[in-house]
Amino acid sequence: MHGYGEPAVIHLDRIPRPVPGAGEVLLRVAATTFNPSEAGLRQGLLRSIVPLDLPYTMGLDVAGTIADGDRTGDRVIARLDGGAAAEYAVAPENMLVRVPEGVPLEDAAALPIAGLTAWQAVFEHAKVTAGDRVLINGVGAIGRFAIQLARHAGAHVIAVATPRSLAAARDAGAGEVLTAGTIAEHLEPVDALIHLVPAGPEHTALLRPGGILVSATTPADRLPPGGVHFIVRNDIADLAAMLDLVAAGTIRIDIAARRPLADLPVVHAEAEAGRLPGKTLFLPTE
Repeated sequence: MHGYGEPAVIHLDRIPRPVPGAGEVLLRVAATTFNPSEAGLRQGLLRSIVPLDLPYTMGLDVAGTIADGDRTGDRVIARLDGGAAAEYAVAPENMLVRVPEGVPLEDAAALPIAGLTAWQAVFEHAKVTAGDRVLINGVGAIGRFAIQLARHAGAHVIAVATPRSLAAARDAGAGEVLTAGTIAEHLEPVDALIHLVPAGPEHTALLRPGGILVSATTPADRLPPGGVHFIVRNDIADLAAMLDLVAAGTIRIDIAARRPLADLPVVHAEAEAGRLPGKTLFLPTE
């Protein structure tokens, strides 16, 4: 990324292979992903919070194999501060999580940000337990993980989806699937509302007294009293637990598309136009 602005500021460049510093390892990248927050980075919307040294190599989720040192060949994933949209990336060794056998390495790249966000929303902030009624508003990559995790916890899950994502919500295991137009007909109260869409908090009238509203998208000052806004935390214990559930077949990773790195600006444009079908992986090529 050579500057802030439209997707055209993203270029595929030939640069020197990065050199790991103290406490870092070199990864041969198997895949990275697109996350909506990276569009905000590109546009400069997060400049005051996350200043970038330009040119900046994009890519926050990474899956790959360790390319140097005692652990050469280990299959790992991590959440980085950038650099994964490349053939090679450096990563702090203490933030790597080993990918269990049986879990496709490329697909595991979808877990660090989306999976951690869902995990922390469901278990840490909403504190979902067996028997809870949980309303999940939004069925993107995070929402699909959240549906599966809440159901794994023993909750009854109601998902609010767009017409395009109704089938995805059902496939993820939602017990009920509603659209925004039919939510008013659903009058039974819920114990937790997990809000994952960019719009302001909706459907709060369905919360039972003492119920919890959790949002990863709405700032705290726009939430009703008692609502919880959180920013996902890079937690390797949570990520390892998520991977164990994937390896056990409890959680499924849905990948909508696999694209070459050269398509990164195109995918940014598709996302802004609302045409991105789901979680997209980027695969580096020599």
